[in-house]
Amino acid sequence: MKIAIFTNNYLPNPYGVSGSVESFRKEFEKLDHEVFIFAPRWKGYKDENQNVFCYPSLDIEIKIKFPLAIPYSQKISKILKNLNLDIIHSQHPNLLGSAAAKWAKKKNIPLVFTWHTLYDQYAHFIPFVPQRLAAWWAIRNARNYANRCDAVVTPTESVIEIIKKWGVTNENIYSVPTGVEEEQFADPDRRQIREKYDVQDDETLLVLISRLTAEKNVELLVNAAIGVLQRNNRVKFMICGDGYLKGKLKDIVLKEKLGNRIIFVGVVPSEEKKNYYAAGDIFVYASKSETQGMILTEAMYSGLPIVAVRATGVRDIVENGKTGFLVSENKQEFQEMVEKLISDSVLRKDFSENAKKIAREKYTSSVCAKKMLEIYEKLSFKRSERQLASRKA
Repeated sequence: MKIAIFTNNYLPNPYGVSGSVESFRKEFEKLDHEVFIFAPRWKGYKDENQNVFCYPSLDIEIKIKFPLAIPYSQKISKILKNLNLDIIHSQHPNLLGSAAAKWAKKKNIPLVFTWHTLYDQYAHFIPFVPQRLAAWWAIRNARNYANRCDAVVTPTESVIEIIKKWGVTNENIYSVPTGVEEEQFADPDRRQIREKYDVQDDETLLVLISRLTAEKNVELLVNAAIGVLQRNNRVKFMICGDGYLKGKLKDIVLKEKLGNRIIFVGVVPSEEKKNYYAAGDIFVYASKSETQGMILTEAMYSGLPIVAVRATGVRDIVENGKTGFLVSENKQEFQEMVEKLISDSVLRKDFSENAKKIAREKYTSSVCAKKMLEIYEKLSFKRSERQLASRKA
C-alpha cells in the first residue's frame, strides 16, 4: 500500500505523537509498504528520509517549543497530486488534519484519524483563552472531524468510552497502541547510567521519563517520591525529561535538601532511553492525561514494575497486582505502594517478569503495525466494493 501520514508533530520533536508516527512508519516499510510523511518544517532540521515533506510553519514556544504548521503549500500540493495513494492517516483534527481530509476527498480514498489527545487535559497550552472554552472548542472540533472520517483509532480502549461520551458516532472505532521498537531496546546497559549518576548497587532507583508539565501530574509524583526518600535512605529518584515545571520541581527538591538523591537528567535521546530504563528498579508515573501509554509499555518491555495513578490509558496497560500497582491520586497511597515494592524484592522480580512477557506479546511495534494495516486493508476493500457497486448501478 501507499500510505500518507499527516501530522502536526514530527521529528525532531521528542514527544509521543512523533514517536508513534515513526514507529508505524518503520514497521510499514519493513513490510514493503510505501509511507509518505507530511509534517511542519522545524527550523534548522532536515530529515534524511526523502519521503518526508514539510509544510511551512511558524516557530512558536508557548510552554514547549512547537512549530505551528501552515496547511498550504503549492509545492506539496503538486507532490500529493502525483502520488497514487491508497490511504491517508491523519494524526490531528486541525492544521495538517484539514489538509489530510481535503486530499482524501480529492483522491476518493479512506481517511483514518488517530485520536491522540484528551483535549480537556491540554487546554492550558492555549494562550489568552479560558481553559474551559479552549477544551470545549478542541473537543467539538475533534468530534466533528472524527465523525467525517472513515475510521477512528484510539491508542487504548478506555479512550473509546470517552470520545463516545463526547459525541463521536463513527461506527468504525478501533484501539491500536503504539508498539515498542525492539531493535531500539536491544542490549541495554544498566551499569553505565548507574555509574554515571553515582547510584550504588544496593540503592533502589525510581525512574520517571516524562514531560515536566501540568497534565503529567509531576508535582504529585515528586512530592510522593520525597516522602519515600525521607523514609528510605538507600533510594534515589531519576527524572528524565524537560518542561516548564522543571524549575519549580527543582526548588521543591532543594527545599527538602534532597538535591543529591533526586537527579534531573533532562531530555534523554531516543537511542539512550533503554539504558535509563535498565538502570531503574521501579517506574513511577502519575499522569492523568494518557491516551498512548508508550512510556509505560517501554518500561514494561524493559522489565520495570510500575506504580502509577489509575487513569485513562494507564489502566489499559498496567495490570494491577501483576505488572505493577494502580493507585488513586493520593500522595500517601502512591508512597505506600512504592515502598511495598522497595521492601519486597521477590514481588519486584515477579512484576518484572510479567511486564516483560506481556509487553512482548501485546506491545511490540510489529504486532501493533499489523493491527493498523488490517484496518487500512478493511477500509480499502470496503471503498473498492462501493465503487464497483456504483459503477454497476
